[in-house]
Amino acid sequence: MKLISISRIILAVCFVLVAALYSCQKENNSNADQAVTEEDAATYSDESTQAEASFDDIEDIGMQAAQEEAVTSAGGRIFPFLHLRLRLGPCAVITVSPSDSTYPKTVTIDFPGDGCWCADGKHRKGTITLFFTGPIRHSGSVVTITLTNFYLNRAHIEGTKTISNLSENGAVKFTVQVTGGKVTFPNGRGYHYEGLKYVAQIEGANTNEIADDVYKIEGRSKTQFNNGITVNLNTESPLIKKVACDWISDGTLKIKINSRVLFLDYGAPNNGDCDNQALLTWNNGNNHRLITLP
Repeated sequence: MKLISISRIILAVCFVLVAALYSCQKENNSNADQAVTEEDAATYSDESTQAEASFDDIEDIGMQAAQEEAVTSAGGRIFPFLHLRLRLGPCAVITVSPSDSTYPKTVTIDFPGDGCWCADGKHRKGTITLFFTGPIRHSGSVVTITLTNFYLNRAHIEGTKTISNLSENGAVKFTVQVTGGKVTFPNGRGYHYEGLKYVAQIEGANTNEIADDVYKIEGRSKTQFNNGITVNLNTESPLIKKVACDWISDGTLKIKINSRVLFLDYGAPNNGDCDNQALLTWNNGNNHRLITLP
């Protein structure tokens, strides 16, 4: 099972939308919408992209630990979590209980004391705990990821992430849910976040090649800033992510910022080709902006 992480792209785009919201407000401002200045939009974009990348980072580490834990339990490697240790470096303390092939199982990744700079260039502090009901590759298995006093690059990250394997009849499917998500920066700014996405493999399941794999992604999320600005995202049509492409190549998101509604079309302007552009529209399609994805 190969995890496709898209939330970093979505949130980076989402907070470009805040800047677009500012231009919408010039056209039709009402008491239902809280004013967002261009300076605020830039700040939201910077902080939110960092924070969403933090949730992605936790998910990536969790899935890497899950994949390596499953192999270790099944075959017993001499150097368990080799790739994860190479990514995190010697400062991370990884423990497994019980350290055999039985389940349920707990994997703890600890960055003790004041934390440390890891081999991937990120500073981490605190503890990531993964609880496995069974091997992540088995249908029905659930991995619950919790955080204890966890910081990534000075941002305090809270919440629970649950990854559930729903695969059946050879089809790879899973859900990723974030509950109680919260990010607080040193200056006190931050937001609350909750999200749920459904991922299903639609091409490449019958081959051993990774490059031909294609995934369909649907879901929703809600981000609420401390000042009351709320962003809701829903898939209007399924997002298509090809492993061979670094970006989402098709599908549409519906974005609601307070009472404003916008749409982001990943297929435009090149009809689903692999590129880093998407078309943002609002005001019933009368306004549009071409966005470059990170």
